[in-house]
Amino acid sequence: MDDDANQSDQQKQQGSKGGAVNPIHVQKFLSGADYPVGRDQLIEKAMKKGADPEVIQTLEKLPDDQYETPADVSEALGNIE
Repeated sequence: MDDDANQSDQQKQQGSKGGAVNPIHVQKFLSGADYPVGRDQLIEKAMKKGADPEVIQTLEKLPDDQYETPADVSEALGNIE
């Protein structure tokens, strides 16, 4: 894969706000999480699944709430600026 293709893939994974990653990309690392779950548990799960630093940094920006479903996490990710 050439540099242009790599750059294009990275741009697809990143959201439009503040460099936050795409919620779908984040959810890849949260599969198997036991909901409801808190932010710290989401971060821990993502780290165990080998999430890249951008995903971890994005999760760290989430409000310290309980998330009932993956959709709740995606919604919160969409609100990060």
